[in-house]
Amino acid sequence: MKKPAPRETILSLFNQAVNGFVSGAQISAELGVSRTAVWKHIRSLRQAGYKIDAIPSRGYQLVQAPDILVPEAILAGLGCRRVGSRVCCLDVTDSTNLQACRFGDDGESEGLVVIAEQQRSGKGRMGRYWESPAGVNLYISILLRPAILPFDAPKLTFLSAVAVCRAILSVTGLQASVKWPNDVLLQGKKVAGLLNEMSAETDRVHYVVLGIGVNLNMQEDQFPDNLRYPATSLAIAGDRPVSRLDFTRALLREIDAWYQIFLQQGSEPVLDAWVQLCDMTGKAVRVDCNEVQIEGVMAGIAEDGALLVRTATGKMERFYAGDVRPA
Repeated sequence: MKKPAPRETILSLFNQAVNGFVSGAQISAELGVSRTAVWKHIRSLRQAGYKIDAIPSRGYQLVQAPDILVPEAILAGLGCRRVGSRVCCLDVTDSTNLQACRFGDDGESEGLVVIAEQQRSGKGRMGRYWESPAGVNLYISILLRPAILPFDAPKLTFLSAVAVCRAILSVTGLQASVKWPNDVLLQGKKVAGLLNEMSAETDRVHYVVLGIGVNLNMQEDQFPDNLRYPATSLAIAGDRPVSRLDFTRALLREIDAWYQIFLQQGSEPVLDAWVQLCDMTGKAVRVDCNEVQIEGVMAGIAEDGALLVRTATGKMERFYAGDVRPA
């Protein structure tokens, strides 16, 4: 296993500190460096925006961490088995999904995480533009290499949705819901969108990229006027700002845990968890698909992830694409 970077190790020690203090001797022993080198690493963290006090006879104390997304802060004590083998944080990119796909094509190992402060060409389902202002949200893509058939890969979208909802609950206490096929809602408004992309042959998957965009701290005046669906952010819904670092770490842990379940038990537990988070089941819905509108009652989702809608005639319709809304 790759040895953690010194700053990652120091931040991990701060996270684990029982009384809030970490001695210089402890850091020195952990890193295998001199006390002078420890001081240089502490100075480097301070220059990066971390407020660290040095108290005689007690050690160093992390007083405040900047809300920035850097690999060492994300990985410090993360504890994931597969997700986070490497974290790449970019200031600006065209799309985190496109960047992750490039890494995948170049042979990058499973678990790579790509994060950007801003996307120039962020995209959602069906090629729609995803608004990506800098420094307020989370734009993240995760590279996975599951040993599954291409037919099963779309089910990983449901895994992403479940992970996002659970991360929202753990960080904010807010209960989100899911909307087929790839949206997460808060109070009936879109707070996150998911877009998975795949490289595969007929009988094998080379890689899958889980693309996730979550509105964390956007304010009302930052949303575009031409949204197809009402949107919100965690800050608006919870009436307080959200730590982007805390949310990112929570999300990666959830994805890692649910990915383990998916690999060991198959997609059934993931789909069951998704259904529990969907508040449209059993309610009247309208599905727009290929310029055709069909109304009925949402009956759930099939084993392959298709949307099931029972029409007024009793016929069960299956959808693999389209927009679903309350009727």
